[in-house]
Amino acid sequence: MAYAHLVKPGSKVNLDKIDPGYHDGLEKEAAFEEMAKIGERIGELQELMAAASQTALLIIFQGRDTSGKDGAINRILSYVNVQTARVAAFKVPTEKERGHDFLWRVHMETPARGGMTVFNRSHYEDVVVVRVHDLIPKKVWKPRYDQINEFEQLLVSSNTVVLKFYLHISKEEQEQRLLEREKDAEKAWKLSIGDWKERDFWDKYTEAYEDALEKCSTEGAPWRVISANHKWFRDLAIAQAIVHALEPHEAGWRAHLESLGKEERALLLDYRKAGGKPTKAE
Repeated sequence: MAYAHLVKPGSKVNLDKIDPGYHDGLEKEAAFEEMAKIGERIGELQELMAAASQTALLIIFQGRDTSGKDGAINRILSYVNVQTARVAAFKVPTEKERGHDFLWRVHMETPARGGMTVFNRSHYEDVVVVRVHDLIPKKVWKPRYDQINEFEQLLVSSNTVVLKFYLHISKEEQEQRLLEREKDAEKAWKLSIGDWKERDFWDKYTEAYEDALEKCSTEGAPWRVISANHKWFRDLAIAQAIVHALEPHEAGWRAHLESLGKEERALLLDYRKAGGKPTKAE
């Protein structure tokens, strides 16, 4: 059973009806045991993807403040080869970025085939934050849903697996996490009065995210809502979804690598027949 809530294309989204505390009846220790196995599998699949260089992986994280984007990213990266994985964080656009279309800075950060990139926030800020705070007119942000869908379809058509996760926490859980930051000296650097002020816009953010989830969940790049009140379940649900998305490509990657191996062995055999001799390095 999938732990993530898959948003089917064309379906309505009501975040109030998705339990942020859901954990499928799992106990924490059992989840850790399952996570260890799934994490090992992620590492295996990512290594094959990098070696085959036929497919790219783009993981997008969106969510309210304290929903756990940083923690989820750290956990996933702990299972992969960081030589072929990277993180791109999107904050307030710079002056240079504002001089281009809203997808310009995003497209530059997408992964090449064989690579894996994780977005900490993304182009969805341009239909959520700008809408909530009236930063641009509706006539500007409303067409962006279709533009985002076209952009993501381009990535999918270019052999990029696009995984989009909305980390779903309750208002009460967010308050508790903000209060814990105040008490924890090691996390005090995360304190921001802005996080508390943003809570005043909770309902507006809910409406904006529901629209983004509804309008931009497609067959090629569907949204997944992750119940994130329990950090251990959040990480497990994300990891499981990554494995499920990559496994259908495994056979093709292995076949391609086997073919490459045969070609290299044939070249080496021809080299030897022509009188070439291997060095110690070979």
